[in-house]
Amino acid sequence: MLIIQETIKVPKEHIFCGLSVLVAIVVFFGVGAASLCSLIGFVYPAYKSFEAIETKVKGDDTQWLVYWVIFSFFSIIEVFADFLLYWIPFYYAFKLAFLLWAFLPQTRGAKFLYDSFLKDFLKKNESRIDAAMADAKKQAGNIANDFTDSANDVAEKVKDATAETKKDE
Repeated sequence: MLIIQETIKVPKEHIFCGLSVLVAIVVFFGVGAASLCSLIGFVYPAYKSFEAIETKVKGDDTQWLVYWVIFSFFSIIEVFADFLLYWIPFYYAFKLAFLLWAFLPQTRGAKFLYDSFLKDFLKKNESRIDAAMADAKKQAGNIANDFTDSANDVAEKVKDATAETKKDE
């Protein structure tokens, strides 16, 4: 922000207000709101997570790990409820407010959600989640093997057809 302030000779307060108004317009009118929410919900927390990893303080690591668990859980729910969320007015404004509440250190919203709801749910369903993950891993391995076998079959057929074509020439 300081670089922008020095370059265009505008006080940082005016720059901040202008950017805030721009973000509000984008979020409320929906133009690029999904991308903006994703960017805000990912870029700042990713950078802060990097900073947390590089410090010896453990508390900030926990805060960002909890945020990523909440973010992931929210993203999964959002995928399945997308067709409903489309009809909620100002959905992206609410989503942005939720993400800010979740990751800002002043509010520690992610920690609150994790401690209040998600931790108990995950602990209660841990064995089922582990079984589902193991099954998904097994199925992914089977799909990968089937794909590899099919690709090898196609490669063999192409090789045979190429050899047949060369033989006919």
